[in-house]
Amino acid sequence: MTIDQAAILSILVAVVALFVWGRLRVDVIAVSALLVATALGLVPGDEAFAGFGHPAVVTVAAVLGLSAALARSGAIDWIASRIGRLTSNRLIQTGALCSLGGVLSGFMNNVGALALLMPVTLSMAKRGKYRPGGVLMPLAFATILGGMTTLIGTPPNLLIAGYRKQVTGESFALFDFAWVGVPLAVAGIAFVTLIGWRLLPVRGRSGGSDGQPFDVDAYLTELRVPEGSAAIGKRLSEILETLEEPPAIDALVRRWAQVVRRMHHAVLQQGDVLITHGEAEAIQALVTRGFELVAAKDLEREDGSGTVDREALALMEVVVPPRAWVEGRSAADIDLRARFGLNLLAISREGTALGRRLRDQRFNAGDVLLLQGERAGLVDSVRAIGCLPLAERRIALHPERALVPVALFGAAVTATALGIFPAVVALVAALVGMVLTRTINVRDVYEAIDWQVIVLLAAMIPVGGALESTGTAQLMAEGLAALAGEMPPRVLLGLLLILTMTLSDVMNNAATAVVMAPIGVGVAAALGVNADPMLMAVAVGASSAFLTPIGHQNNLLVMGPGGYHFGDYWRMGLPLELLLTVLGVWLIPIAWPF
Repeated sequence: MTIDQAAILSILVAVVALFVWGRLRVDVIAVSALLVATALGLVPGDEAFAGFGHPAVVTVAAVLGLSAALARSGAIDWIASRIGRLTSNRLIQTGALCSLGGVLSGFMNNVGALALLMPVTLSMAKRGKYRPGGVLMPLAFATILGGMTTLIGTPPNLLIAGYRKQVTGESFALFDFAWVGVPLAVAGIAFVTLIGWRLLPVRGRSGGSDGQPFDVDAYLTELRVPEGSAAIGKRLSEILETLEEPPAIDALVRRWAQVVRRMHHAVLQQGDVLITHGEAEAIQALVTRGFELVAAKDLEREDGSGTVDREALALMEVVVPPRAWVEGRSAADIDLRARFGLNLLAISREGTALGRRLRDQRFNAGDVLLLQGERAGLVDSVRAIGCLPLAERRIALHPERALVPVALFGAAVTATALGIFPAVVALVAALVGMVLTRTINVRDVYEAIDWQVIVLLAAMIPVGGALESTGTAQLMAEGLAALAGEMPPRVLLGLLLILTMTLSDVMNNAATAVVMAPIGVGVAAALGVNADPMLMAVAVGASSAFLTPIGHQNNLLVMGPGGYHFGDYWRMGLPLELLLTVLGVWLIPIAWPF
């Protein structure tokens, strides 16, 4: 092993370790690795940032913008909402949603496909009186599986196609991945729909108890005395004396906005409202004494004309997606109430208690927030803070509005499939067309692009190139071939698939594809066989992150709403990965012979 090979291998080991550690942003890790590789002479200085012009990077950005435009058209919402009206059978609903998610994610960003279907899924679960945790993980897995089916379905496929063009001079076409991806996606979706959800533990909606899934707001909350409450007929002072650290009671309001004087001595009646503030644990303790949370705070109108009427206020549950701009910030940091007209009423995080006031609690990806705002602009306010609504949106489909984006996207896919234009040209042209027709504005396009992913891809592509140029990829491939001995190529393909799956479960799937593609080609060279089946194995493995919530954004996105714990994913993910491995090892050499 040469010094350069040892250096690039050390960088890759450090990158994987930092990805697994999870304390640093993935784009920061990737750029740091690129800078170190450049400083060591492994990447030429004038090529360090060439990745930003790579067709795969530009294509990913275009797909993200197009996904946002299609989502805003309302067409997908309209289709998804019809599923629940066609049947009340849970199994059929789950199968239809997962199938729709798989088809959508084959042509648009899979995170966007999941975000569109989550509100419909939760609404169906509520109407059908079953736990959404039995549907959300299958849906998340289905949207990941759907990405295997086309060139533009997931970034790893684009990277694999780009690397094939670099090696052989010819890229994979739009539907080349379908020969393997479609059968695997169909089998995987059938598994999660019919069997996989039965392997998940039965748990409350947010991982806590069914009746109290949230930690309540700590700085200002209203609590009502509901019908049949144990607090009716008791003095407020008697109830507060039972609490170790009672919250502060600002006022007791009775019917017709009557403020009760000497409230601590007042006998509580049904419908009484306590205006209270304090630490989350203190208010939660008061809730257990017979009160219920009321969503009511004064919010100023945007035009400064006063406060929003109580009747105009609404509640919405939202989830913080991975890499949202509010991640790592608190309600106080972003001035949630004044800037966005939103009150944070509660937060749920894997069913765990929060140890500080909610306004100071930093948001994590996967957190479920209960927000209050003016009904008319609530969806826009939620979108402004980068969160995804968990309430079904009542979007009326206007065919003339949906026709333009669907037609432009269809034209781009057709032009790519027929080889008229490369995918990157066709998709960027479609996106520009949507901007010119005012289907989506430029600002929304830039907001829809996940710049962390773009920077990650652009930085890792030169690092992956260094893996090949130093001969490290060939060295690792020969070591893998030597480990397998005289075993047939199909066994090596299986080992490559399993290794790629394992890496994808703990690090970004695009980064996994960049690292493993040169090794796959090296294995093929060492065996003297065609490289295509090995590249397909890498593509499948990179899109098979089902064992952990950190392996893919979609897994993390459903963690809070589904009430899942970290260890729940392998229950369904492990047999799914085994199924994909067995089918993949059998099917890939048939579709792409050695």
